[in-house]
Amino acid sequence: MAELEQKKELARNFLFNLLGLLTVIPLAPLVNRIIPPIIIGNFNADLVVAILISFVFIRFILWIFRPLIIPSFIMVVVVVLFQFFAHSYNLQSMVNDYRNMVMQNWKNKDKKEKELFLIKSSLFDTDVEMAVKGMKSKMNYKDSVVRNFAVTHSLDYFDEAYPKYGFYVRFLSLFKYINSNFKYVSDAQRDEYYATARETIESKLGGDCDDHTILMISTMRAIGAKCRMVLSVDHVYPELLCGDKQNFLKFQNAITDLFYDQPFSGLYYREENGQYWINLDYTARHPGGPYVDNKAYAVVEF
Repeated sequence: MAELEQKKELARNFLFNLLGLLTVIPLAPLVNRIIPPIIIGNFNADLVVAILISFVFIRFILWIFRPLIIPSFIMVVVVVLFQFFAHSYNLQSMVNDYRNMVMQNWKNKDKKEKELFLIKSSLFDTDVEMAVKGMKSKMNYKDSVVRNFAVTHSLDYFDEAYPKYGFYVRFLSLFKYINSNFKYVSDAQRDEYYATARETIESKLGGDCDDHTILMISTMRAIGAKCRMVLSVDHVYPELLCGDKQNFLKFQNAITDLFYDQPFSGLYYREENGQYWINLDYTARHPGGPYVDNKAYAVVEF
């Protein structure tokens, strides 16, 4: 009889521990969405911390009263299902969180620095001064149409990640909307035309590279970002200021997390005086995509 009771107790312990493990697996990514990025050197530790928090929490429940693990498990499942049907967090997002932890911290540990492409700008070329002046005259981030467009589309994507990445998600959402909807339309031959951001918005996001640059910089500035335009041979594109190295690493983490569905071969950027700038060209499917032309003839901040 005592042996039978012992077996039942072992079975109950196994069941409760199994439920505890099954609760930690979905709970950790949920916790990870609300804690800030934790970067130690080049190590992205926030999901590891979220796993430890979840594990300690579940062990505490098992310690004070083991049967509580059943409603805890049900509650986590309900939250996950609610997030899924609300289209804010799903199984793919959960898998992606764990994948990013492995990809960023271990698998590519030795390649991490090789996947960050440092591009240095050259001196200002006076031959492009006229183009710079023409585009600068079209920048107007205080226009009401431009601001309303920027605010509206800064809220289109990634809102569920705001507790984790803060205002970065507003910039990334605006980038995604513009670069998902912008259509290239060339100017008349031998007649360069610089459209204001309002004109490009009213033309349903059609234009060439200078129109895209004016639109991106104007709308980004309207929601608090600092940008600059970079002129190369027959091309111009915007760059976004990430800040110092610590903020740059957080921005990199946000991009690889939120743009996981895009081909990601590394993050293209410029570093000058400890400040990091990433590419926002219309040819890029994610912020920090490859440069069309690495050489810069003019760099103008806004």
